[in-house]
Amino acid sequence: MNKKKVVLPSSYTIIFSVIVLIGILTWCIPGIQHAMPSDVLQAPVEGFKKGVSVILFIFIIGGYLRLINETKALEVGIGKVVQKLNGKEILIIPVIMFICSLGGTTYGFSDEALALYPLVISTLMACGFDVITATATILCGIISGVSGSTINPFSISVAIDSLVQVGITPNQGLVMGMGTIVWLVSYAISCAMVMRYAVKVRKDHSKSYMTAAEKEVTEKAFSNPDILNQTIEFDSKMKTTLAIFGISFAVMIMALIPWADYGITIFEGWSSFLTGTPIGSWYYNELCIWFLIMTVIVGKLNGKTEKQIMRTVVLGAGDLMGAALIVGLSKGVSVLMSSTGFDMYLLNAGTQALNGVPTGLFSTLSYLFYSGFTILIPSTSGLAAASIPTMGGLANSLGFAPELMITIYIAAHHIVGIIPTSGTVMSALSVSKLEYTSWVKFYGKIYLVVSIVNIVLIGIIMGIMK
Repeated sequence: MNKKKVVLPSSYTIIFSVIVLIGILTWCIPGIQHAMPSDVLQAPVEGFKKGVSVILFIFIIGGYLRLINETKALEVGIGKVVQKLNGKEILIIPVIMFICSLGGTTYGFSDEALALYPLVISTLMACGFDVITATATILCGIISGVSGSTINPFSISVAIDSLVQVGITPNQGLVMGMGTIVWLVSYAISCAMVMRYAVKVRKDHSKSYMTAAEKEVTEKAFSNPDILNQTIEFDSKMKTTLAIFGISFAVMIMALIPWADYGITIFEGWSSFLTGTPIGSWYYNELCIWFLIMTVIVGKLNGKTEKQIMRTVVLGAGDLMGAALIVGLSKGVSVLMSSTGFDMYLLNAGTQALNGVPTGLFSTLSYLFYSGFTILIPSTSGLAAASIPTMGGLANSLGFAPELMITIYIAAHHIVGIIPTSGTVMSALSVSKLEYTSWVKFYGKIYLVVSIVNIVLIGIIMGIMK
């Protein structure tokens, strides 16, 4: 008898199911607003409104990447790079992971990476690795950086400001130092485990966590068997196109780092001529303008007409439609949580429970508390603003350094790698054409190891500073 094939729900269904579950739970908890069916159904719509700038950026970056791909510059360039590595392809993984983690720790690099997945996937598939390896190379780098934030304005700065508002002035140097430790430890563990998996799968593809259906889909989408045997000349136009491609992302990184917060004012004034906002203060609106300009420049360089450029932009936006839908749905979770008061109910319940725990368990339970709460509020800035004044004050009243609570709160964000409410992860999986369950099977081990190490590490630091 043939076994029935188990059909797993899509990422969209998983996220919407979470929204429905939250709506049901609001009826089981006294003192908060009950979610009506209309609230549940409107939550994704409100999520799209809240995430419109991110969604527009995804569409524009999709068009830009498709135009770059049509020039063949990336395809030929990748082939040349892989040929030169000649047996040392494994080195691509730690390098890209470190760059992504550096972006994560400094300015919260996350959704901006969506354009990089097809490029890295094509490169690593040409080297004999699978799509999980390629996706993890970017995503694990991002997560290790964000969960070890040092100067990230969207997490660290918000958390520090939240403490100042309740009369606590934290030592920023201490916050940065502890963040650096968590960042580098998380990166080292993640990198080692990704590379171990990559080597194992390269030797035996049956060891991959990907299903047969996933392998078939990703082969059609990303594999290019001729990439190692390119006969197309890597001419000056292709080199210029790749140079522009590199510059466009370099400018993006520079523009997102809040230079003025660190006393660097060289970008003030003159750099605002393009978007109306100086470099160092850009966000998704400014990035949309920047990449639209880069799209036109690349198109004209390669002899494209206005109609051809716009047609490519529209098709490229369609390529990332799934990722854009994921972002909107994911934000719908936090919309329903905040509109019903469910988030503050859980926060108050958690802080009250932690108030009476033994000193030795405080750091561990705080880490677990933040891991659970991150599932409901994946946004680093949102969670910091909502919880750090209370949790930081609690730590301070118990005689612990309040800076440690900032480290705990951000380190616990490692759980975003396995939760379906994270737009960053779910949209990355959508672009990579990976199933959520396959990713969890792979990343779950990394999450457990990193979390255990982080809990022990933070506990030791807390004991020393007590």
